[in-house]
Amino acid sequence: MEAKKPTFIDLFAGCGGLSLGIEKAGFFPLYVNELNRDALNSYLMNREKEFPHLLEKHFHSQDIKDCINNSFFKTLKKDIKDRFGVSNVDLICGGPPCQGYSGIGHRRSYAVNKKQLPSNHLYEDMAHFIFKMQPKIFLFENVRGLLSARWTAKGKKGEIFEDIKNTFKALDNYSIKHTLVYAKDYGVPQNRPRILLVGIREDIFKPISEDYDAIKNGFLPVGEGGYPHIVEIFSDIEDKKFKYGEQTRTYPHNPKNHFQKQLRTRPDGTVALKGDEITEHQYSNHTQRTRDKFQAMIEDDDGQIPKEFKTKKFAQRRLKRRWGNKGPTITAASLPDDFVHYSQPRSLTVREWARLQTFPDWYQFAGKRTTGGIRRAGNPRKKIYEREAPKYTQIGNAVAVNLAEAIGLNFKSILNGK
Repeated sequence: MEAKKPTFIDLFAGCGGLSLGIEKAGFFPLYVNELNRDALNSYLMNREKEFPHLLEKHFHSQDIKDCINNSFFKTLKKDIKDRFGVSNVDLICGGPPCQGYSGIGHRRSYAVNKKQLPSNHLYEDMAHFIFKMQPKIFLFENVRGLLSARWTAKGKKGEIFEDIKNTFKALDNYSIKHTLVYAKDYGVPQNRPRILLVGIREDIFKPISEDYDAIKNGFLPVGEGGYPHIVEIFSDIEDKKFKYGEQTRTYPHNPKNHFQKQLRTRPDGTVALKGDEITEHQYSNHTQRTRDKFQAMIEDDDGQIPKEFKTKKFAQRRLKRRWGNKGPTITAASLPDDFVHYSQPRSLTVREWARLQTFPDWYQFAGKRTTGGIRRAGNPRKKIYEREAPKYTQIGNAVAVNLAEAIGLNFKSILNGK
C-alpha cells in the first residue's frame, strides 16, 4: 500500500477529533499513540474500514514512554517505509494531557505542584518524537490555561509555556510560531480557546515576519466564523417522546439545515434520514428534583437556577436556542451536567455532546457512558495518576473536528507550496 496523500502521526490522540479533522483535510494517518485504552479503542474502531493498518500493533501504541528509544524509531521508520513507501512524515501533531494546566484540572490536582505531575512533562517526549522523525510540520495544542500556568504557587506566571516553547525552539531547522485561537471562529458551536504552537521545517516554509503570531505568519488559518446556533445543532434529533433512562434509536426528523446534513453524512457520502438508526442518544435518569430544577431553568428567561434548587455544586447553565451578539460562549469539558437542554429538562446525550465538538453522527465512542470522582480525576497526592475516560470525557478532551479540518487544510496548502 502506498500513501498518496500527505501523511501524519497523532500523539496523545484521545478519541480522534484532531485526527478526524486532519483526515477530512486529505491527510493519511500512519501511526497513532494514546495511553487510555477506551479512547484508543474509540480512535481505532472508527478507522477500521478506511485505515485498517492502524489496528495492527506496529501502527498504534498506548504509553509514549514506550516510544522514545532508538530501536522503536528504527522499527517505525522501517515499517512506514516498507508498507507505505514513506520516508519522511509530513505532519506530527498532538495535545499532551492538559488536566494540570486547565482550571478544572488545577482544582483536582489536590494542591500538588505541577512539576510533580508526570503528565505535565509529556511535551518533552513529544519534542523527542519530533526530533527523531523530523516531520515537515508539527503541531502542539493545549488549553488556554497553559499561558498563565506556574510550576509552583510562587512561580512566575506563564513559566510553563515558556519552558514548552524553549523545548520546541531547541529543535534544529524549525521556525516556531504560536497563537491563541477560538473554535467559534472555525465553524464550531463553542468558544473553546486553545493555544496552538506550530513548527515548520525551514526548508519547507519561511515565516513572513519575526512576529510570534502563527496566523499572521500563515502557519495557521484565519478564522472565518460560520458557527451554528444551538437549535441548528440539535433540532433534528430532538425527540418529543424521550424518556429518562432510555434512548432514542432512530432519527425523529430529517435534517433541517446544512450543518445537520453534514453531521448526518456517512463516510460513503449517504445522508441519514428520518427513521434511520442513531446511536449514543441515551438520556440520563435524573431524579425528580433534578427534573424540576431543569424545568424551572427552562422556564426562566435567563435560565437561572431558582434559590430552592441551588447547591454548592458547580453552576449549571441552560443552553439558549440562539447565541447572542458575542456568539458561542460555552466550552464543553468533561461533565455532562454542565449544560441543560434548551427545551427539555435534562442534560445532553453523548450524541449531542459530540455534535458540540462537530463529530459526525457515524462516529462511535468506546467505554463507559460516564463516571466520576477519583476514577475520572485521579489523586496525585496518593500517586494515583491514571484516569478513566468515559465517553463524555473523551469528547470533552477532543479537538473540535471543524477546527482541526481548517488547520489541516492550511498545512496542506503549505506542503503544496501555495
